Amino acid sequence: MRYFASFAVKKLVVYWRGMTLAERIDVYEKLMRLDKPIGILLLLWPTLWAVWLAGRGRPDLTVLVVFVLGTVLMRSAGCIVNDIADRNFDPHVARTRERPLAARRLPVGEALALAAVLSALAFALVLQLNGLTVKLSVVALLIAFTYPLTKRFFMLPQAYLGVAFGFGIPMAYAAQLGAVPPIAWLWLAANIFWAIAYDTEYAMVDRADDLRIGIRTSAILFGRYDVALTLTCHAVFLGIMVVGGALADLGALYYCGVAAAGALAAWQYGWIRTRDPVLCFTAFLHNNWVGAAIFAGIVLDYGLRNGLAFSLRGGG
Repeated sequence: MRYFASFAVKKLVVYWRGMTLAERIDVYEKLMRLDKPIGILLLLWPTLWAVWLAGRGRPDLTVLVVFVLGTVLMRSAGCIVNDIADRNFDPHVARTRERPLAARRLPVGEALALAAVLSALAFALVLQLNGLTVKLSVVALLIAFTYPLTKRFFMLPQAYLGVAFGFGIPMAYAAQLGAVPPIAWLWLAANIFWAIAYDTEYAMVDRADDLRIGIRTSAILFGRYDVALTLTCHAVFLGIMVVGGALADLGALYYCGVAAAGALAAWQYGWIRTRDPVLCFTAFLHNNWVGAAIFAGIVLDYGLRNGLAFSLRGGG
């Protein structure tokens, strides 16, 4: 890993010439999608759910810091890998043609080097945790970096995305308990259905372009049933969250959070039923609040149970 990181840094130095510092920072920000944090948030919410659930409302401070920083780093690296894989497709899609690699604003080698540096930093963070979490992190890396390829042959890549975006759930349990109990996989299943729902809304934005260039998406697979099946996936997601709450012995405040998330998901129907790309993208962005509502319910429920005290266990 040390050699890999050293090689990546050397590549970045080689490619550094030709842009001012401000220009390069701007390109890197767009390449990593730091200017559009919705992807980080949709990845972060299920991870935070699991960190709090596994810690029963008193998460380990070290685990919390590692997972928050790791989420930002790996989401950024995943965006780069995605753009490398799609660099010959993105110029033909209106929404993505100005992405740095699609617009040929920097070479692929430099993008690879940056992804390698980000991945190495994320791996260094995970090394602060136990061996099981480290092993699961390797699986998570493989899933994240192979996701872009699924759009070439898998008719429902959004399901694979749900695994990639939810794999922080079993990792959070492993980090705090040293094992992954069955309920962690139930939460992961819920996240898969949620990802299918929100990423179908996202795919509805690009459906015409994706049909033209041959990319597979759930919006294309679902066809005229796209709205109905998106709402169905939201409903299944919320249903699993209710079952999970019962199995985890969560209380009324948690279910209030789930109910609020359900109301927010139902609100999206008014946007996606028009199939207007702008409104579909608005619905996609709105899912940040769905994830936040469930997290608020978890934190408040455990806060009440633990005496209304926000508490973090010190890492050791």
